[in-house]
Amino acid sequence: MAIIKCPECGHPVSDKAPTCPTCGVEIAGKITTCTNCGTAYFSNLNMCPNCHCPNTRSVATPSVPTTQKGATTPPVPTIQPGTVIPPIPESPAANEDKKEKKKSNRTILICSFIFALIVCGTLFYFYHNANEQQEEEAYEYAMQSNDPDVLQSYLDTYKDADQAHIDSIMSHLNALKTIDNDWTNAVVSGSKEAIEAYLQKYPNSPHRQEAWNKIDSIDWQVAKKADTAEAYQIYLDQHTDGSHIEEAENAMKKALSRDLQPEESQMVSSLFRKFFQSINSRNEDGLTSTCEDVLSSLLGKTAATKNDVLTFMHKLYKEDVTNLNWRLNNDYQIKKREIGDEEYEYQVVFTAREDVSRTDGSTQEGTFKITATVSPDGKISSFNMAKIDL
Repeated sequence: MAIIKCPECGHPVSDKAPTCPTCGVEIAGKITTCTNCGTAYFSNLNMCPNCHCPNTRSVATPSVPTTQKGATTPPVPTIQPGTVIPPIPESPAANEDKKEKKKSNRTILICSFIFALIVCGTLFYFYHNANEQQEEEAYEYAMQSNDPDVLQSYLDTYKDADQAHIDSIMSHLNALKTIDNDWTNAVVSGSKEAIEAYLQKYPNSPHRQEAWNKIDSIDWQVAKKADTAEAYQIYLDQHTDGSHIEEAENAMKKALSRDLQPEESQMVSSLFRKFFQSINSRNEDGLTSTCEDVLSSLLGKTAATKNDVLTFMHKLYKEDVTNLNWRLNNDYQIKKREIGDEEYEYQVVFTAREDVSRTDGSTQEGTFKITATVSPDGKISSFNMAKIDL
């Protein structure tokens, strides 16, 4: 017993089965197996429908039973060597199977071709979209960049990009080249005004920070050349984040300890003006408010007190004096000296004129050289004067 394929429906079936359990066709005794390809087919076919090998068992020779003694079997005709056997025409079922097979193969090829087209189209679509997205990202990055090399790289990489993108990149690149040329000219000039004009023209220039650094350096050199507290203060006011902040602060401290500032000069002149005006008006409180509690020297007297200052004023007003008027010549010579941490005293020399009116109607004038010291608290700590003979 062997398992074969039903010639009718193709399902597996035993060659000894009476009929095919699937389609019901007769199997046992009705099937021939091709000796060439092994295909099972109906015994009544002249040849194998698969390889067309002739069916040598298609004509069965039935045995004739002998009924009478001496009866003989009719001779079986034999095929002589050299006899040509004509081809057996294919059955309609074989032709139909062949057509179906060709049709099936054609359908498979068409479906495969269509599937391949779909796959290729899909891949091309995603590839194209990926390239477009990559180009768009590169374009946006280049337009936001101030580096000419980045823009040139875009032009070299995306030569087939949208013309509008290429034109925009070219315009941006040319603008950067112009900015670079103007920056070079401003730097070569070495002028603060030229650099400031450049920043005004290109406020968002890629050289903006470098330009501010240049201006910072120029202003610092100007302050150092002046070497005054005022010059250093101007630098500090204009460059709160400058590169020379610490240097400027230290230099300003030295300048303050060395140089007399305008406000200090004003303080000294106001102090002595009040001192002598208080004498002119005999204002004791006003006079003593200008002096320290203890003066190191007062008209040659050491460790003088405020009472000694009042005594000095009273001596000026003798019995025959009807009016006394001191006028300052404002010829101050002031020397500044540091005596502590940011504490300064001032050595002051100046002249003043005294006009005296007496009871007899006479007047007297005298010019005096005053040498005094002003304490860090802005009060007179020593006072001496001598008459000048003119």
